[in-house]
Amino acid sequence: LKLAQERTIDPSDRVLSHLVSIMHLFDRKLPEGLLPYNNRLTPRFYEVRDRVLDYVQEVVMPNTRKYNEQREALLKTVDHPTKCPEPPVLMELRREAQARGIMNLFLPEVSQLSVLEYSPIAEILGTFSLANQGMNCSAPDTGNMEVLEKYGSPEQKKQWLQPLLRGEIRSAFAMTEPGVASSDATNICTRIEADGDDYIINGHKWWISGAIRPESKVFVLLGRTCFDGPLHKQQSMILVPRDSPGVKIIRPLAVFGEEGDHAEIVFDNVRVPKSNIILGE
Repeated sequence: LKLAQERTIDPSDRVLSHLVSIMHLFDRKLPEGLLPYNNRLTPRFYEVRDRVLDYVQEVVMPNTRKYNEQREALLKTVDHPTKCPEPPVLMELRREAQARGIMNLFLPEVSQLSVLEYSPIAEILGTFSLANQGMNCSAPDTGNMEVLEKYGSPEQKKQWLQPLLRGEIRSAFAMTEPGVASSDATNICTRIEADGDDYIINGHKWWISGAIRPESKVFVLLGRTCFDGPLHKQQSMILVPRDSPGVKIIRPLAVFGEEGDHAEIVFDNVRVPKSNIILGE
């Protein structure tokens, strides 16, 4: 780090060159890119940013080797990397983040930061992925937790949001489908049909990020509960526990030949209670 600060390094040394590129993140003064917004940054921003930087330097960086060693050992216990459980040290990092008051900073209700103020924090987390995981600010859980925080029922929050916020479980967002342009939600074909006190779900999803990892326990699924009328009022979101009968994870999908935790999933007559619908049909 000292060499990087002094810039006395060989440009061909990729490790030290990378250190130089990120040194500005550790500057406790306002980063140059934020100077135009100085009058919009609150004292809370500086307080939180300092806490995050301390966490990275005092907790994350010293534990990175331990994380890698534990993951390497765990990989030997499974038949595919996507089935590898989280290294135990990660829960230690989360407990430390909680103790320092920097867990779940992506939620404005928690961080008390504006979007502008959170963006430099997110830059730090994007640079140190282990900090991102330790502070529980990783997608797709962040979006799912935001949905549950804003629109979930008290029962849904107790069952799913609270363990998600504690980092005890993970989740996935089941929207994308093969055969249709799924970025336009009106194209979604998965059916969510009422049957007494339950809904029955039938559909085919793929590129569902995070669905394969062992810690993923619930899906926020987008489907259609109405099949006529205004096109933009036919869709609903519903909570589907991963272990529900009829949830069939077909395979991990590959990017440039490398399989990751993006799953292809079939929902075959999956039955969940009507109380799992988010904010009604």
